[in-house]
Amino acid sequence: MKQIVVISGKGGTGKTVITGAFAALAENKVMADCDVDAPDLHLLLNPEVKKETVFFGMPKAVHLEERCRKCGSCDKCRFGALKIEKDNVSFKVNINSSVCEGCALCEFLCNFGAIEMREIRSGDWFISETAYGSMVHALLQPGEENSGMLVALCRKEAGRIAEENGNDYVIIDGPPGSGCPVISAVTGSDAVVFVTEPTGSGLSDLKKVLDAVKQFDFRKFLCINKYDINPGKGEEIREFAGRRDVEYLGRIPFDREVQRSVEKRVPFIEYSDNSTARSIKDIFGKLKKSVDS
Repeated sequence: MKQIVVISGKGGTGKTVITGAFAALAENKVMADCDVDAPDLHLLLNPEVKKETVFFGMPKAVHLEERCRKCGSCDKCRFGALKIEKDNVSFKVNINSSVCEGCALCEFLCNFGAIEMREIRSGDWFISETAYGSMVHALLQPGEENSGMLVALCRKEAGRIAEENGNDYVIIDGPPGSGCPVISAVTGSDAVVFVTEPTGSGLSDLKKVLDAVKQFDFRKFLCINKYDINPGKGEEIREFAGRRDVEYLGRIPFDREVQRSVEKRVPFIEYSDNSTARSIKDIFGKLKKSVDS
């Protein structure tokens, strides 16, 4: 079983469109959407949820008013999550869970057990079925952290399903950027496809994400999307990737039909058989041949 992750240094490069096409082209696979902060692979694959599970992130502080002795010893939060409002007649401890970092200092300082660290619902994750196979995806609640943990959960669950069902591939739509969620998504993978666009920011973002994952031992591939908006910059990106031992898969032209396929909620290679679709098929063919060798 091979894990293939598609990532990009930023959003908007066409990463999910390409992942959706790979999902339609690959045989005997499981999909995972590991962009848990803003998932959108479901828009192309139209999953039917079979199992929904609550995701709990790091524990956060909860104030138990009935135990509180109003001593104020807990008022030492450096993050400003715990604040005390008091005057001559009232005393109230307010905890903002969206700011709480889960360090548990306030719980430690309270001698009366009036503050406890409790698991808080941070999001949900799902096991679904699509026309292309099983899919694992998730959604982190707005403002919540621990996206790296939820990414790891989705990736591992997809791997478990693939092993149980004897699938050959896990196709992962990774998160954008170069931070913790990306590291979590590529951990343990066999191949990573970097999707970029031929712009200065595209090259800069590619450098950042390559630096972020340089310690990992997986095969690296490059796909340049919308290459014809700036062929010169695209060639510069290709040469840079070659110097970083990134295998070049090919390029995809800018095509307004791609947006129309998204509006229709179908993978592009099923929406059209034009030159753009053939470019994506050729890229996947090269990727599959390299990964399987």
